Amino acid sequence: MSESDSRPGLDGVIAAARAQAPGRGLPPVHLWNPAVSGEIDIVIRKDGSWVHEGARISREALVRLFSTVLRKDPDGYYLVTPVEKLKIVVEDAPFIAVRVDRVGDGLRFLTNVGDEVDASPDNPIRVETDPQTGEPRPYVHVRNGLEALIARPVFYELADMAEERDGSMLEVASNGAWFPIGPAEAQAL
Repeated sequence: MSESDSRPGLDGVIAAARAQAPGRGLPPVHLWNPAVSGEIDIVIRKDGSWVHEGARISREALVRLFSTVLRKDPDGYYLVTPVEKLKIVVEDAPFIAVRVDRVGDGLRFLTNVGDEVDASPDNPIRVETDPQTGEPRPYVHVRNGLEALIARPVFYELADMAEERDGSMLEVASNGAWFPIGPAEAQAL
């Protein structure tokens, strides 16, 4: 989808996201309460791909732009501008953690949209178990209730960094906090 292809509703989102100059940080979407609200046919799939009206948004820069105006409210996920709030569908987590590095005493994650986040008490790592497969589903908090699913290869790296604690759990340390990632007997991943 090209920029000139933008459908009504996307124009405002694109303009608001672009208004946030590079280097100035993320827009304050948590402060915006626009009067206009609606829905837009955008889905963030489980694999981290963004889809608009059935077509994958292949321009990485556009996905990154949209990710800066993404907000999670109690009733769902929205692309938010000062004048418009458009509900979208998120199948799992809106982001994927595609890399982890040990930086000092912390674990720094990089997401598929370029966010860097240090795991800490404010940005915890959590692991759920998929009820259908029994597989671990690990996440790291990124910002304002938005999480990244930790990609399988990154989770394997965490398992390699983990220490057995209390005789039964594997945990990783980051910025003074310990985060359980699974039972110790599962270490043979």
